Amino acid sequence: MSRHIVVIGAGIVGAATALELLRDGHRVTLLDPGEPGGAQAASYGNGCWLSPMSVIPPAGPGLWRRLPGYLTDPLGPLAIRWRHLPRATPWLLRYLAAGWTERRVAAAARALRPLLIDAPALHRRLAEAAGVGHLIEQRGGLYLFPERRDFLAEAMAWRVRASVGVSWLELDETELRQREPNLDRRYRFAVLVEEAGQCRDPGALVAALVAAAEREGATLRRLRATGLRIIGGRLHAVLTGAEELACDAAVIAAGIHSRALAAAAGDRLPLESERGYHAVIQDPEAMPRLPLMPSDGKMAIAPTDGGLRCAGQVEIAGIDAAPDWRRAAILRDHLLRTFPALPRDLPAERVQVWMGHRPSTPDGLPCIGRSRASADVIHAFGHGHVGLTAAPRTARLVAQILGGRTPEIPIAPFAATRFRVLAHHRPPA
Repeated sequence: MSRHIVVIGAGIVGAATALELLRDGHRVTLLDPGEPGGAQAASYGNGCWLSPMSVIPPAGPGLWRRLPGYLTDPLGPLAIRWRHLPRATPWLLRYLAAGWTERRVAAAARALRPLLIDAPALHRRLAEAAGVGHLIEQRGGLYLFPERRDFLAEAMAWRVRASVGVSWLELDETELRQREPNLDRRYRFAVLVEEAGQCRDPGALVAALVAAAEREGATLRRLRATGLRIIGGRLHAVLTGAEELACDAAVIAAGIHSRALAAAAGDRLPLESERGYHAVIQDPEAMPRLPLMPSDGKMAIAPTDGGLRCAGQVEIAGIDAAPDWRRAAILRDHLLRTFPALPRDLPAERVQVWMGHRPSTPDGLPCIGRSRASADVIHAFGHGHVGLTAAPRTARLVAQILGGRTPEIPIAPFAATRFRVLAHHRPPA
């Protein structure tokens, strides 16, 4: 049965969802005040990896021991601004609890793996249909380590990855140098995950998907959703500052702005911005052949159509605080150390920096499924570090839910109801 569905948010999740709903025969309105693929969206600035192996939640066992150091180091890999700490504390406690034991990490990995698997192929299908198939590549990705012992120090994470079906090849220094001759010599060991892929320009991909949706009949409205009109469990309209949009169903895919809309649909959810940064060196003197993940930087490096991109960092500071551009400088400097051919006196005009908001739940799992107040309102947000990778399958799941079909993977782990009991009220398992 054809319905009018409003997709709130025209980022990568919303754009992919609109296309899947159109192919099911629905009438679709995309609602977003910003430019599709523009720099205001998290989709624009991510690390470009399509990583089906990104199944480890951000918090792991023992992270609590390092938290005091993070509070005192504004430029560390996880920074927490003191002014935002009181508001963020409940989220941080759940964040720590989610990765308290290996058993909890493994449970998250079992939930995430089906959502992420085959991501490069699913992205290619969408991109080719939109005429931008060249933006998706699948040649693998490299995790870099100074020595093999540094890889073994991360044994728990790789053990969990293996338990859910991730496989890899170990490369010694000679093999690594053959594959990536431009790398700094401090890296002497690597792990190649062949199922990984990348997007060469995430912003261009999102813009192309939205344009394809418009060609297929979707309507793009440059409005911000402010609420939902739900009466007797049925959705009647999506509210905006300008008008009400009558509809039969809605999908909340508004990234960090989804929290208030979810509350209007009956679900009070812990959604925090894990602010991320990137630096792009334009016209670089050296480029990697594959996307990279250096263990000593905890950041993604990727060759892109716009230059050499390094993306990462986690800053807990809310959505209104000004960017701390020193964090982007850390990323730039990491690129300079990783590729000796890059000039140390790099002109500022050759470096583009960016900051955006990862919409993150404390357990590292997105919210996907029907809302509490109305079966007509579907959640599709909170993907945190895996939004780009998970978008195509999330879109398929939303279409299946709204079409009354059985979802192709288990979605119970992504239900919003998992947050009804505070994680820190339960003793760690």
